[in-house]
Amino acid sequence: MGEASPAARRGFFITLEGGEGAGKSTQQLILLKRLRDMGLRAQGSREPGATPLGVELRALLIELAHEAPSQRTELLLYLADRAQHVERHLAPLLEQPMVVVCDRFADSSEVYQGRARGLGWEWVRQLNRWVCGDLWPDLTILLDLDPALGLKRVLQRQGGLGLLPDRLEAQGLEFHRAVRQGFLDQAAAEPGRWLVVDAGQGPEAVAGVLWGLVEPRVVAWKAGLDAA
Repeated sequence: MGEASPAARRGFFITLEGGEGAGKSTQQLILLKRLRDMGLRAQGSREPGATPLGVELRALLIELAHEAPSQRTELLLYLADRAQHVERHLAPLLEQPMVVVCDRFADSSEVYQGRARGLGWEWVRQLNRWVCGDLWPDLTILLDLDPALGLKRVLQRQGGLGLLPDRLEAQGLEFHRAVRQGFLDQAAAEPGRWLVVDAGQGPEAVAGVLWGLVEPRVVAWKAGLDAA
């Protein structure tokens, strides 16, 4: 996918991907703090649910109380959330010299719906191109984790909060294994954009490895921005 022109795109866009319980939200917070400690402007976002409309779509997609969407309906709801997210939130942020770190983005649809659901990741990529235009991640970090461990973490976390797993978390282990393999296949196909981190370690250890991979990319982006 092509990149936006320098005049329209001054920011650096990082996405965090991975299966359930991989620690994306935790790593997002740690990464944002380290970026800000460098003196950079840094903003977090997430999918689904980063806009007011997205909050309503997230409820339809995640909560068990709603009617379960069909596979195509599920994909279209995620794409609707993404279209609103890109136009109303991400594009304006990335016009500015800042780093945006997003918990899930287009690759999640290509893996969950395209690969694990069997709708075809290539077809989902075409829809993502239409929805996202030239706004595409500069760097994607895969937090790779054994799905059995990830689901165990989810049950512990949700149980501690007195909550049940959400609709996707409640899918069977085989589905989550297909998701993991889908992310690994996605990363292998685009090694220039993807970096894989073992998320089976403790949060601080994962954050240290992640920062070691991210910092040089961000420093290079900042140097290019300063030289422009």
